[in-house]
Amino acid sequence: MAKILVVDDEPLICEMLEVFLSRAGHDVTAVTDGKQAVKAVESTPVDLVVADIVMPEKDGLETIMELQKKRPELKIIAISGGSRIGNFDFLAMAKKLGACKTFYKPLDNSALLVAINECLEDKLPT
Repeated sequence: MAKILVVDDEPLICEMLEVFLSRAGHDVTAVTDGKQAVKAVESTPVDLVVADIVMPEKDGLETIMELQKKRPELKIIAISGGSRIGNFDFLAMAKKLGACKTFYKPLDNSALLVAINECLEDKLPT
């Protein structure tokens, strides 16, 4: 069982991931923006963060950078439904900033669970 923090400004996504990941045996907490995510990680140790990219207050890229600076060992999976504006691919940038995996919404729950296990086990394909 891992402690997972879900960060998404869409309450339905938070709820869906909380239920799904809890049923998979994980201890899940959800917050709705990057500022709350940073505070949550500072106050409660987590093993992995699933972070949306496009959010108000503090977007996912800023959140990933700050979390990586504070806890470089923290595993992060980036998710986004609006991951490309013009030629800028937010998920590709998230990967460069330290996300171990990235996913477009709508999420494939089975693939997400596999990715979580891979990130937690440090068995990422090269």
